[in-house]
Amino acid sequence: MKFVDEATIDVAAGDGGAGCVSFRREKFIPFGGPNGGDGGRGGSIWAVADRNLNTLIDYRYARRHEARNGEAGRGSDQFGAAGEDIVLRMPLGTIIKDAETEEVLTELLVPDEKVLICKGGDGGFGNLHFKSSTNRAPRQKTPGWPGERRKLKLELRVLADVGLLGMPNAGKSTLISAISNARPKIADYPFTTLHPNLGVVRVGPEQSFVVADVPGLIEGAAEGAGLGHQFLRHLQRTQLLLHVVDLAPFDESVDPVAQAKAIVAELKKYDPMLYEKPRWLVLNKLDMVPMEQRAARVKDFVKRFKWKGPVFEISALAREGLDPLLRAIFDHVQAHKHPVEPEVDPRFDGVQPTEGGTT
Repeated sequence: MKFVDEATIDVAAGDGGAGCVSFRREKFIPFGGPNGGDGGRGGSIWAVADRNLNTLIDYRYARRHEARNGEAGRGSDQFGAAGEDIVLRMPLGTIIKDAETEEVLTELLVPDEKVLICKGGDGGFGNLHFKSSTNRAPRQKTPGWPGERRKLKLELRVLADVGLLGMPNAGKSTLISAISNARPKIADYPFTTLHPNLGVVRVGPEQSFVVADVPGLIEGAAEGAGLGHQFLRHLQRTQLLLHVVDLAPFDESVDPVAQAKAIVAELKKYDPMLYEKPRWLVLNKLDMVPMEQRAARVKDFVKRFKWKGPVFEISALAREGLDPLLRAIFDHVQAHKHPVEPEVDPRFDGVQPTEGGTT
């Protein structure tokens, strides 16, 4: 399936039906009175978050969604039928914006969440609605109210706990395939990954987190070079970024430190808030480095990169060093989701002691 994470659609809710002017006319009933019913409500358009969808491909081709109008009222006290609502199913993480004002209308973050995006018009009043003791034969009615019409921009940002960041061929796809059931395309040429891939990593029984792999960045990505800049939005919901670095590039003239610095610079240009997210350094492809040279190469990289955060040494292909990395990621994700409350001494029953040790 082709991956689509942006789409523009036109939506139009149904208009309300018009009210009816009618009078009861039966034999031997000379003053039957008004019996014109109200018009029906126009159909509304709803958006529903569907966990089984992962792309906006359906809205790339079906760009017009129009609900039915409400029926007009009829005589004999008959109200018009309401127009049928339309439900648009969208992936979790979809942002719905007004295409003209760029205003964010809603974000679908909860499975099966249902949000009204276009309200149908109310039905008009029939003359039955206007009868009174002083107005026994009303001939007033009102037309139905028009339904809302909008041009919407849909933007998908995948919901993942951890995002993989790095140059093309840094081994991100190999890493996500080694730690999850995701099977992205893996090859020995740049830009193998053409769209984001999601993988669920299971650390233990009922212990898991979601990893997102996006196309690799290159220098100049913030200005539109390469593919990765198109998908950096998918890292904005993550809690943690893993900066994957190829520590043993095939081309010996390539400096991993220079590549890593270029990635950080592009990240900062694209979005300062994304740059400020927690970021860990993952030095990959250590199986390509002789055992006696590994410690020195890692130390040299960290020193020249001037890195002071967490560092993990792995080989995704050989599955070396993955367990400590996964456990640390899971602990970080859980701590972020459920902050640990400070412990209170039960002797004080929730009241903190003063400096002197008494309450």
